[in-house]
Amino acid sequence: MNGKGMHAIEADKAPDSPCWVIDMTALEDNLKILKRVQDEAGCKILIALKGFSTWSTFELVRKYVAGATASSPHEAMLAHEKLGGELHVYAPAYSDADMREVLRIADHVVFNSFSQWQRLRPLVDESERRVSCGMRVNPERREVEVELYDPCAPNSRLGVTESEFRPDLLQGIEGLHFHALCELGADALERVLAAFEEKFGAYLPQMKWVNFGGGHHITRPGYDLELLIRLIKEFKARHDVEVILEPGEAFAIRTGVLVSTVLDIVQNGLPIAILDTSATAHMPDVLEMPYRPQIVGAGIPKEKPFTYRLGGLTCLAGDVIGDYSFDHELRVGDRIVLLDMSHYTVVKTSNFNGVRLPSIALRHQDGRYELVKRFGYEVYRDRLS
Repeated sequence: MNGKGMHAIEADKAPDSPCWVIDMTALEDNLKILKRVQDEAGCKILIALKGFSTWSTFELVRKYVAGATASSPHEAMLAHEKLGGELHVYAPAYSDADMREVLRIADHVVFNSFSQWQRLRPLVDESERRVSCGMRVNPERREVEVELYDPCAPNSRLGVTESEFRPDLLQGIEGLHFHALCELGADALERVLAAFEEKFGAYLPQMKWVNFGGGHHITRPGYDLELLIRLIKEFKARHDVEVILEPGEAFAIRTGVLVSTVLDIVQNGLPIAILDTSATAHMPDVLEMPYRPQIVGAGIPKEKPFTYRLGGLTCLAGDVIGDYSFDHELRVGDRIVLLDMSHYTVVKTSNFNGVRLPSIALRHQDGRYELVKRFGYEVYRDRLS
């Protein structure tokens, strides 16, 4: 774990509760690693907004990477407005209106099927801006254990398989894109690359670029950076193409926490602490993946003297974060600090039950805490009618 990161954030200094606090020093540490890969491998690294789009940090982010990748017109607009740099866009499908919006600002547009490419190409040709178009392919190499997150799972809707590939429709396509990883290392990428080249290597002489997608856990301790750099350099040498990576989680892992407060403690077989946050509304991957977040000072059940179930604020019966043990009894007003909560939390929240979204704060390099956003009633009201 990055020693200057999440554990450096002090719960009592968080300016609100519930509150996401992002440590800017830890974020910059991740950015420096990504910049190293970008420079030494000679590739482009883009931030995937689907994983981390807290734009109050973008003044720092833009100093280190080439730009952003977006999965919708709204993400594209955010990148264009708040980040700058190159803008690449991919979505499983586009409406005509989506495509017109994207073509106004994107540098690359990736299509998910040849039928979409055929239908929307006239809009590309009519565009006043020069946009480089690509096709997403499915290398059909499974590396991800959880099927919910596996783009190469059976019957996946993401990317063109080898059997459905249309070489006769490649005119105007300048790049190929694949995305087959989720929280994985360079060894998994090496296996995916072999499958990709076996199935689609014959078309690479026609291409200007190849996008290796996301899911690269580049900033995780123990990640084999040297292997990643070598794989990219060797691929570029074999095929004379530009290489692009678009991680999301790698930007934000170990950079932030969610600070929450105990509102009540009830008894039903074991003590249950109800927090001012919610698994289903504020950190849905806890229930979807599922996974058990780490909490500062807490252990597994019965490891420490006092075990509690931590429950959320909504009326969903299963709005439970998990069972944890503590060195001391919890009391109303105690703050709980959930670790590694910058990625795939802020971007996936909901206002279920009208529960207020956590505020967003930054911990700057000088130790100063800045509250950059507090979400009020109007956020809930204005998304409804």
